[in-house]
Amino acid sequence: MTRSDNRSIAVVGGDGVGPEVTAQGRRILALVAEKRSLGVKLTDGDYGIEAYEKRGRMWPEPTRVAMAEADAVLFGAIGGTSYPLPSELHKTDSLLAVRRSLGVFVNLRPIRTLPALYEASSLKPRVLEGVDLIIVRELLGGIYFGEPRGVETLPGGERRGVNTHVYTSSQIQRIARFAFDISRTRKGRVCSVAKENVMEAGQLWREEVQAIHDAQYPDVELTHMLVDNCAMQLVRAPAQFDVLLTDNLFGDILSDSAAMITGSLGMLPSASLGGVREGGRRGALYEPVHGSAPDIAGRGLANPIGSILSVAMMLRFSLGMPQEADLVERAVSEALESGARTIDIAIGSNHISTVEMGDAVASKLASLLN
Repeated sequence: MTRSDNRSIAVVGGDGVGPEVTAQGRRILALVAEKRSLGVKLTDGDYGIEAYEKRGRMWPEPTRVAMAEADAVLFGAIGGTSYPLPSELHKTDSLLAVRRSLGVFVNLRPIRTLPALYEASSLKPRVLEGVDLIIVRELLGGIYFGEPRGVETLPGGERRGVNTHVYTSSQIQRIARFAFDISRTRKGRVCSVAKENVMEAGQLWREEVQAIHDAQYPDVELTHMLVDNCAMQLVRAPAQFDVLLTDNLFGDILSDSAAMITGSLGMLPSASLGGVREGGRRGALYEPVHGSAPDIAGRGLANPIGSILSVAMMLRFSLGMPQEADLVERAVSEALESGARTIDIAIGSNHISTVEMGDAVASKLASLLN
């Protein structure tokens, strides 16, 4: 997407540590906009439990409108609370509903190791060398959206929970094309992950991915792997992967597991993207992979790097500024190399706060942008 100097960004912190980490991502975006004289309008919106207490909706109408009209959304986190909510809000105001409304069908989760954080990972340094992969996760299908679903009481009083894992050919084809396209900008290798040995939807997944490859992407190397083997390979030899193509459920699980390759879930960014609409716009939601972590909310302990790197992805995919995206990623690396550590990636008792980590990255980035 080409760069435009009139962009609207909705900033929605959400619950728990979401507002804390999003504030640091927001300041990095504002810094880039200032240094590059980029016209960006930042609109803050509330979402989640606090919004429900104020307005009776988790996803209030002003926030809904701001997100719908924005060129991109910088999001924080949702959930992780026992606060009682009306059941209908889980359908109308959940993150799944947000994704559906924005039409974001692909989720990108890059996994890249940094030598400065080898000690923070639970894996050996020799396993971490050269890891640079991206998980391409289908986001609007599968078991999270399939019908029927729900909990029912059977005649004898026993309860039964039902979820349906379902995919259509068109859903698989569009996510496969995205994975193959992005592989052409990388090492040209795609590993498609499913469970076709026991799941009919998995059989369809493999067949459709293979067909798209054979017809349109013969230059890309395609392999297939069962999800249980992939989970093992991610901790045994993650450097073997370039692009991992997965469905909604498996992508959710595998990316959280892969977070430990980088040292912490707090390190991982993500981009959720829709198809390009008329006028060149597309639905775009950028957020750290981690959850709301209510146990540490308000204590300044959360790692903001996932949010900051999500801003880098926004610069690359929505704002047409790949060079500035590279500089944000470089600023993060330099801050970590200088010893900046939040508690989740610290070895020992020496660690800094959420804001101080933002300070460290912003300082490095300001020098790089000059």
